[in-house]
Amino acid sequence: AITAGAFCSAVSLAMKLNPAVSSSRRKSRKAHFGASSGERRKLMSATLSKALRSQYKVRSVPIRKDDEVMVMRGLHKGREGKVTSVYRKKFVVHIERVTRDKAGGNTVPVGVDASNVMITKLKLDKDRKQILERKAAAALAAAGKAEGKYPDSMQQ
Repeated sequence: AITAGAFCSAVSLAMKLNPAVSSSRRKSRKAHFGASSGERRKLMSATLSKALRSQYKVRSVPIRKDDEVMVMRGLHKGREGKVTSVYRKKFVVHIERVTRDKAGGNTVPVGVDASNVMITKLKLDKDRKQILERKAAAALAAAGKAEGKYPDSMQQ
């Protein structure tokens, strides 16, 4: 008889394609919570709206202050606003008009996870345009290859 734990580990080993990347929960959590500010920037990426996606040929970009976003999940779903701050230490984004009232009468911003928002308008500067161009070129190069990321011999 196979236990549930043994079955899950057997499945995860069969699913693992890249031997250089660990599938350990412990290591994944250490990498996530111990990430530097630059690494957190990349972790806090958000998807682009369909219009922006077709315009720039890019699926997602790291979120930044002054981007306009729409909340896609959670209690504030459907709300739109400008990003007022990207709080990398807490992995959250603060958005205009996404606030809550405290008992004392103060209003405080509600932190929203970057994965739960969609960028509807980008704050573009020279560096951001360069990033978009580079990502679009990489996507075009990847589309040029008929094969996927992994050869068929690795997939089952």
